[in-house]
Amino acid sequence: MRIAFTTSDNVHINAHFGWAKKIDVYEVSTEGYQFLKTLKFDGDLKEDGNEDKLLPKIEALYDCTIVYVSAIGGSAAARLIKKRITPVKAQSEEQEITDVLTKLVATLNGNPPPWLRKVLQQQQQSTFLDRLEEEATPV
Repeated sequence: MRIAFTTSDNVHINAHFGWAKKIDVYEVSTEGYQFLKTLKFDGDLKEDGNEDKLLPKIEALYDCTIVYVSAIGGSAAARLIKKRITPVKAQSEEQEITDVLTKLVATLNGNPPPWLRKVLQQQQQSTFLDRLEEEATPV
């Protein structure tokens, strides 16, 4: 599954979702994690009330399951949830991305909490349906 982190330094979860100029994306599985890419955003991102700034971020996170943030507005959180992306607030702006990733891998190998099990089940169903669709598509 893909996990995203709002960051200003590629080390800590230290950026507000709406203001973030960078979002790092990782692939996470029971075997470990791997950095995939940094999504970059420009413009006046600190402008409150400008809902248009959220759309490119939400669209860029289409294949992510979770996005970790230092803070997020209610409107942005609701829009992410509607797209089946779970926003999670970091414990502090000092929390390191690699610490969260390591704990996530351990959780996946252990007993994930109910909300994460539900997300994983939805992801597995989507993958299964995608495969069925591919098999049914004439070549």
